[in-house]
Amino acid sequence: MKSPSLILRPAYILPLVVVAQFAGTSLWFATNAILQNLQSYHPASGSFLSTMTTAVQLGFVIGTLVYSYFSFADRYSPVRVFMISSLFAAVCNVAVLITYQTLPALVVSRLGVGFFLAGVYPVGMKICSDWYEAGLGKALGYLVGALVLGTAFPHLIKALAYSPDWRYVILTTSGLATVGGLIVGIMVGDGPYRRIAGKLNPAMLGEVFRKADFRKYAFGYIGHMFELYTFWAFVPLLLVAYTRQTGSALNISLWSFGIITAGALGCVLTGELSGKWGSHRTAWVALVISTVCCLLVPALGLLSPFLLGIYLLIWGISVVGDSPQFSTLVAQNAPADFKATALTIVTSIGFFITIPSLYLTQWLFEQFDYPALVVLALGGVVGLGAMRVRW
Repeated sequence: MKSPSLILRPAYILPLVVVAQFAGTSLWFATNAILQNLQSYHPASGSFLSTMTTAVQLGFVIGTLVYSYFSFADRYSPVRVFMISSLFAAVCNVAVLITYQTLPALVVSRLGVGFFLAGVYPVGMKICSDWYEAGLGKALGYLVGALVLGTAFPHLIKALAYSPDWRYVILTTSGLATVGGLIVGIMVGDGPYRRIAGKLNPAMLGEVFRKADFRKYAFGYIGHMFELYTFWAFVPLLLVAYTRQTGSALNISLWSFGIITAGALGCVLTGELSGKWGSHRTAWVALVISTVCCLLVPALGLLSPFLLGIYLLIWGISVVGDSPQFSTLVAQNAPADFKATALTIVTSIGFFITIPSLYLTQWLFEQFDYPALVVLALGGVVGLGAMRVRW
């Protein structure tokens, strides 16, 4: 293997992968941006938001396990895996245009999107690791930021769409994912540091969790995930509840885009701070801030629109700002022989925990309205407790 100093890395590699990552992950919340339109076809479904979001999350969990078990990104070219997965995810997303009137079929199409996103988000990180042996942390920070932007982008499409037809959001995100996959498949080659990682080995689950440092950061990540995707999913409903209580006129889609997008800034900020504070302290501070935001949500109706914007921007920045740092800490403390197993298991558990979080919050929201989101503080409490910070 060549030393980093002897490798000429094209300057366009990281920007292209970041753009493609953004394009592919725009599929993640595509239906959340048009939730009210779709729910009109299923008025009897009392947990439509949770069902739609859970379908993608569960698909992603299954996808990560399948992709890892068969070592697709190790056995085959990662850029080809990324391209093919993006194309299949785009097709599953377009299937919403056919399945939207039948709930089981709609769920299956969203499950398919999540499944193939397992070949986009994690494989995008592998592509970066194949190109960046030095400076990988910074590169991954940009990738997580791209995930945040992609997640928020359907809300912007909805807000700025020239056509009121909700199908425009589905077609636009599918088109983006297709272009993003082709960009990586055609313009980005396999990196010089590409190496084969170990296969998924569930039998080693007990082994990896015996390491105390790994265990505390794994539970920190899991606690963080209990809050993250449920917050993103409920941002529009939170804003609707605020406008209903206060009579304020807010552009729900545009505000949702801004709040979720703020997380990209959070990833950049924590990336910079981690160089001074270290990943442990940086993740801890971000998790503390987002947990406090959870606890303050019952007072949301007392805020002016200006203060509401500041409060939700702080929450949006902190809720995902710790994500790259937790990923770094988990990777650094995973047993070397079982790193692939460890990372896959922790990621899968983290995304799986979003499912009970979504349904619990949905049920509480129906009983208590927006103050129900205070339950998301449980994730922060568990995560902070597991980390046992020593300054």
